[in-house]
Formats: sequence, structure tokens, C-alpha cells
Amino acid sequence: MRVSLCNEVLGDLPFARQCAFAEAVGYDGLELAPMTLSDEPHRLPAAARAVLRKTAADAGIAITGLHYVLKAPAGLSITSADPAVREKTIEVMRGLCALAGDLGGSVVVHGSPDQRQLVPGEEADGRKRAADAFAAVADAARAAGIVYCIEPLSPPQTPCINTVAEAAEIVRAVGNPALRTMIDCSSAAVSETGPLADLIRRWVPTGLIAHVHFNDPNRRGPGEGDLAFAPIVAALREVGYRGDIGVEPFVYRPDGPACAARAIGYVRGLLETVR
Repeated sequence: MRVSLCNEVLGDLPFARQCAFAEAVGYDGLELAPMTLSDEPHRLPAAARAVLRKTAADAGIAITGLHYVLKAPAGLSITSADPAVREKTIEVMRGLCALAGDLGGSVVVHGSPDQRQLVPGEEADGRKRAADAFAAVADAARAAGIVYCIEPLSPPQTPCINTVAEAAEIVRAVGNPALRTMIDCSSAAVSETGPLADLIRRWVPTGLIAHVHFNDPNRRGPGEGDLAFAPIVAALREVGYRGDIGVEPFVYRPDGPACAARAIGYVRGLLETVR
């Protein structure tokens, strides 16, 4: 299992320094938030993509994929009733599949809670539009050689797709192996019932789980809260998970680099000791 850092944690640093820092403290890769690259990341020129990929490779680190995908450009939504907004959003989603492939990544993780809100009284229609958007992007993901992951998020963030079961229903209905789902520990600890280790044992063997985010329900990094990650690592090993682990804190104390360094020390310790 490779361990990757979500790069907005180091967002105050130039990209080359993000790569060098992540490699120096023990990460295998960076999982990029497209908003950190450009206001229109889906239109990033080929030359700029090549520079990013080479910069990471020169630092000895991989670009493992993308996440937090609809923050830029502004005004996107997979649940909007406005056809123009949905068309633009799907265009961006497809473009980000190509970007992820060009950067050498393997996944696009679709969280973006603000871009999948539901209008009260129109929840069913909004959820259908979201499912249709994921169906519309699956072929682009397959063409790019990546997996597009629906990220279940906790109800305080969005009422749209809160559990792995809800995401899996969409994935199964679409029936394209390039569309799958994932487990975000922070959200799953809030949204799901039972221990996360049991969630892993239930869902990873289905083949529908393509990625995992390590973070605590308190929105800080793994090891900075009450969630025990040793049983989670043990369950991932037990079921033979071979995907990446993305470290994704949202609260950085005292700052991003310190948070990133603390998290990788904790995770590496678990990976070396938990069997």
C-alpha cells in the first residue's frame, strides 16, 4: 500500500517543494487537489502537465491521483437543475480524468460536498442528477486509464451520498469498472454503523473499493484523534487491499508541514507493526 499526501496540506509551498518535502518525510506520493494547480485545471496545457509529472519524478515521488475535484472552476454542481451547469460540470469531470492520466495517477476521488448539495423538496431529482453525472464520466475515466471514485461524505457536509452502500448502488447501476467508490475514514466514522474495520471487511472484497482516505472524525490527521487506525490497517491487510492510502487532514496544527510529518510517522509505524 502506497501512502500519499493530499497536497493542499502543503499548499503554501511551490509544487517542487511539496514534492521534496513529502518524499523527505516518507510519503510515496502526492494526491493533488486540482484547485492547487489552476483556476481551470481541466484545461491545463500539455507542457504544464509534463512539468508537473517530471517534477514529481525528479523528487522520487508519484502523483497518485486527484481529489477535491470541483472546487475550480467556480460554479460547478452535479445536482443542479440548470442544464448548462451540469453540462459544464461533466465537461470538467471528463477533463480531470484526462489530467489524472497524463500526470500518471490512477484515481480521481470525487468528494466536493459543496458541489453536490440538494434543494429541500427536490432531493430525489438531485440524487438522480448526481448519479447521471457519474454515469456520464465513466467512459472518460476508462479511456484515461484511471478509476473514478465516488466518495461518500458525512451528512454535515452534504446530504447526497453518505454511505458506501449508497455509492455502490450507483456504481453497480452504471456497470463500468472505471467507476468505483472508496472509504474516507473521517466521513465513514460519522455516516456508517459499526467499526470501520468491519466496513472494510464487508466492502473491499466486492471489488468496488478503489481508494482509502486516512483522517480522523475531528478533521485532523490520522493519530490526532480518537479513531484507532491499527484495526483499520489490520483489516486492509486481511482483505488484501492493494490500493493507495491518501492522508487527508482538514485541520493543520500547528501548520501543514508539521501535520503532514506527524501523520506519516504514525501511519508508517502502523504499516510496519500491524500484520
